[in-house]
Order: sequence, then structure tokens, then C-alpha cells
Amino acid sequence: MFSLLAHGSRGMTMAAISVALLSGCAGNKQVTQQQEEFGASNVFSNTFAGSETAACEAARRALLSQGYVIYDGKSSYIKGRRKFQRDSDVHVEIEFTVVCAKDGKGSNSSSVFANAVLDRYTLKKSSNASLGVGGFGSVSLPFGASDDALVKVSSETVATGKFYQRFFELLERYMDDS
Repeated sequence: MFSLLAHGSRGMTMAAISVALLSGCAGNKQVTQQQEEFGASNVFSNTFAGSETAACEAARRALLSQGYVIYDGKSSYIKGRRKFQRDSDVHVEIEFTVVCAKDGKGSNSSSVFANAVLDRYTLKKSSNASLGVGGFGSVSLPFGASDDALVKVSSETVATGKFYQRFFELLERYMDDS
């Protein structure tokens, strides 16, 4: 009986060492972190003559004119979303946030801050089904049917100056209309 316990204990020790080694290997990957540089860049903001309410209304109209669906908004901020699917297995979504703020007391200008986040999804197909058997766990078996699911593969802030420049130019055009 002692030999069974010792042998079982040795097996558990080997399993623990294996898990520790595997997790150590997984931890050796270098994680790259993009450095944030807070500077005087005005890629994400622009100043317009008029109230913050007028600026946000112009932003709402600019987004609507480009096919964005406005899903949240007040007089000082707007959130819109647009979806694309150029390929049959890649789906792209842009979430656009605009915040409008009065420049100062007595000022007749407003600052508009814009931020667009691009999410990419890809179609993942699964042709396996799991079958749970009490006492034995679950077993994956291939069946004829397949499940398709969109899986997010990336998310990033759009940082292209021309993208925001075109948005601010369109916003200014709608400011002139009001």
C-alpha cells in the first residue's frame, strides 16, 4: 500500500512540475506595449466657431451622412457605429465617439474631440459537438453540422490624421448649414 501511495505521490509531483514548466514557457513571450505619448497633436480634436450643442449636432449629421447609426447621444457627445463586410469571412466595425466642449466662459467656440475604434471579426467554423457523459467527462465528436461564429481578432484606435481631417471638414460643412 505504501508503494502505491508513494507512486501516486510521485505521479502528482511530476504533473505539478510539468504544469510549472509549461506555464513558465508560456510566460517567456515578450508582451509589447505601445507607449502613449501625450503631446500637442491635434489629430483627434478641432475647434469650431459656435456652441458645443451646435458642434455635436453637426457631428451627428456628419456621421449620419456617412452611414453611421447613432446609438447614444446627448447635447455634448455622440456615439455612432458603422459595419462593413468586404470579404465573406471578415467583418469590420467602427465605433465613433465625439465629445463637444465649450472653449471657455464667454467664448463663442467649441472644441470637438473625436475617437474611432476599429474592431475586426473573422468567421470561425466549428464542426465538432461535445457530448457530456456523467462520470467520464465530455467527448468531442465530429458531426455533419457546423456552427459559424464571428470572433473578434483585433481592436485598435484609428490614428490616421487624414481620417479625422475628413471628418472635421464634413462637420464644419454641417456647422455652416446651421
